[in-house]
Amino acid sequence: MVKLIVGHKGTGKTKMLVGLANSAVETSNGSIVFINKDHSLMYDLKYQIRVICMEEFDDITNIDEYIGFLYGIISSDHDMEVIFIDGILHYKDVHIDDMKEFLNRLQGISARYKIDFVVSLSAEQEALGDSIEGCELIN
Repeated sequence: MVKLIVGHKGTGKTKMLVGLANSAVETSNGSIVFINKDHSLMYDLKYQIRVICMEEFDDITNIDEYIGFLYGIISSDHDMEVIFIDGILHYKDVHIDDMKEFLNRLQGISARYKIDFVVSLSAEQEALGDSIEGCELIN
């Protein structure tokens, strides 16, 4: 399943995402990954969560590369249960027009590998249009 937290900048999406990740530790039987732009949330997340800071992978600039990166994470841990992605629209060549393809591909990965994705998007729901079909809005 792909779950979305949607809203413009400053609406508390990251705080909600951190809370969901920390809560998932209590109920999860598998691994939890939190992908963030930088190291700023390292100490807000429980130690059981694997934190990946994308500033260390600055060659990943578009959704094709990002999807490949996700496959790498998944292939390294067969116990993966949930992946949290904070602010996907903050990357270099990732735009709102890419979200339909990106979210469709996440849905396919989720179904194939039984992994949940929780993604925060800095955009208004109306601007995303039909790209969020099949995803669950949680805010």
